[in-house]
Amino acid sequence: MRDNRQPRKREKRPPKPLDSARLQELALAYVARYSTSSHKLEAYLSRKLRQKGWDDEGEPDVKAISARYVELGYIDDAAYAKMKAGGLLNRGYGARRVSQALYAAGIDEHIREDVAPDEFTKREAVQTMARKRRFGPYFAPKFEGDALERDRREKQIAALLRAGHGFDMVRAVMSAKDAGAVDEWVAEAREEEF
Repeated sequence: MRDNRQPRKREKRPPKPLDSARLQELALAYVARYSTSSHKLEAYLSRKLRQKGWDDEGEPDVKAISARYVELGYIDDAAYAKMKAGGLLNRGYGARRVSQALYAAGIDEHIREDVAPDEFTKREAVQTMARKRRFGPYFAPKFEGDALERDRREKQIAALLRAGHGFDMVRAVMSAKDAGAVDEWVAEAREEEF
């Protein structure tokens, strides 16, 4: 005869509350593992405190822990912003998207302005995304006679705008007659810088 009873689920034990030492260990492990900003470290520690609770004297001082790691050089918001901006731009995202990502990471406005891309970098980023996604002049037809229809072109423009590029940049790439014209447009910005 079969036993039709459901096996009893093991009850989860509540997580052990944090104390000062454990909170410091969590902060150090997070900083060692991830490149982060002071704001992101504070958000992480606050989330862990909500999940596990606090079992020590006084209130946990998350800001002090973050400030101490900044002082020790474990966290550098400017270096993080430069790294994050460079990574996003190299992947083809625009200036607006870079600024939004840095704002979400809690980077100060003056640091965001310092790492804002110049004209050449903006053009290079929109070219990178268009080339990677085969937009506009980089469109490669799959079948003979396959052309870039109006609705596909509009979707490509929308994708470039969502990626954070300005409309002028998008228009310049999408209206280029071929990839060589886009290369020249990007090169013009480099020449203007010097």
